[in-house]
Amino acid sequence: AELLRGYGGELAELMVDEIAKPSSEAEDEVERTAELIHFYSEEALRMEGEYLRADVWPGMPMTKKAWVVRVPLGVVAAIVPFNYPVNEAAPKLVAALVTGNTVVYKPSSQGAMTSLHLAHIFQEAGLPAGVLNVITGKGEDIGNTLVCHPLVAAINFTGSTKTAQTICAIAPLKKLVFGLSGKDAAIVLKDADIDLAAEQIVEGAFAYSGQRCTAIKRVLVEQTIITKLQTAMIAKLEKTKLGDPRKENTTHGPVISDESAEFIMSLVDDAVEKGAKIIYGGERKGRYIPLTLLDHVDNRMRIFKEEPFGPVLPLIRVKDVHEAVAVANSSPYGLQGSIFTADLALAMQVAEKLEVGTVNINGKDSRSPDHFPFLGVKASGVGVVQGARYLLHEMTRPKVTVLNLPETE
Repeated sequence: AELLRGYGGELAELMVDEIAKPSSEAEDEVERTAELIHFYSEEALRMEGEYLRADVWPGMPMTKKAWVVRVPLGVVAAIVPFNYPVNEAAPKLVAALVTGNTVVYKPSSQGAMTSLHLAHIFQEAGLPAGVLNVITGKGEDIGNTLVCHPLVAAINFTGSTKTAQTICAIAPLKKLVFGLSGKDAAIVLKDADIDLAAEQIVEGAFAYSGQRCTAIKRVLVEQTIITKLQTAMIAKLEKTKLGDPRKENTTHGPVISDESAEFIMSLVDDAVEKGAKIIYGGERKGRYIPLTLLDHVDNRMRIFKEEPFGPVLPLIRVKDVHEAVAVANSSPYGLQGSIFTADLALAMQVAEKLEVGTVNINGKDSRSPDHFPFLGVKASGVGVVQGARYLLHEMTRPKVTVLNLPETE
């Protein structure tokens, strides 16, 4: 953790250059990762086994006992996307390593230099040769070979649901831990604190230009307050600065590639053609897409269902909380969701009904703090992909030793 802090400036600069992450966000990512490494390492010291007695079952002798311990899985393949090359990689690597596994680490080709620098820090910290191995290149060229290799016991993957489905098809009988796509909904009810909701939604939707699985990707708002919410959100958006991520005053940079920009704008164009209105942003310049709000979005439009993975946020009008929950649950994805309301009893009822891994009440979606479990359901994930104690257990398996003692008189 301390070595990582020492190299923090270099890692942050690499992220700015490789993936156009604004400097302040890159620096925060390194600091958060140093804290994560320390916490995971400490939490590993508290993993405990179990002692079980057989005589709690009728007819079983007191002399039959079991010890249950947790043992490493073996070789873990850690596959990491471009958007968080330090903070997304660290829990995968640390959780596997501190529980006794070896790792083959496959970073995204976009962000590979940052990832190699991170691996070098692990090496400099004293990790034995061969325990952490890094392989770079295009996923389609080496991914299949890696996940299908007979020595790979577990695959810890963060990326698209489509890629995960391919892995499931070609790599059966392996432990899978997947963090996948999302279509996270923020529900805003008529009694919500509008200024709070606007602030949290803008931050939650547009940080790192929306290139995050946990980005809020649709706002389901009761139609009686939509004008108030729009006004408050636009006021927040006017304080942002799109530009060169190397400059201190820049809050949002370009998206990762031309292909990504074209896909994002295709969703905007489709929505506008079918009746949606751009109420903020909308003008693309190369990879620079301004933070964009779309109103009057409905289920005929691609952006109603598809994940843009970029700085475009659709507003969907609903008549009440029941319609909001139905629309939220209509998505095949189930990563996170949020609800903004002054009625906490109602918020808890909605939280029970939303088909997601995590519900945030009066707050934006987030992976942090890093000891909270982070997971998706439905098409958004398998297993717990972050959260110290939870991920440590995912990187181990129980092993049972049964002792049959001789009976004494």
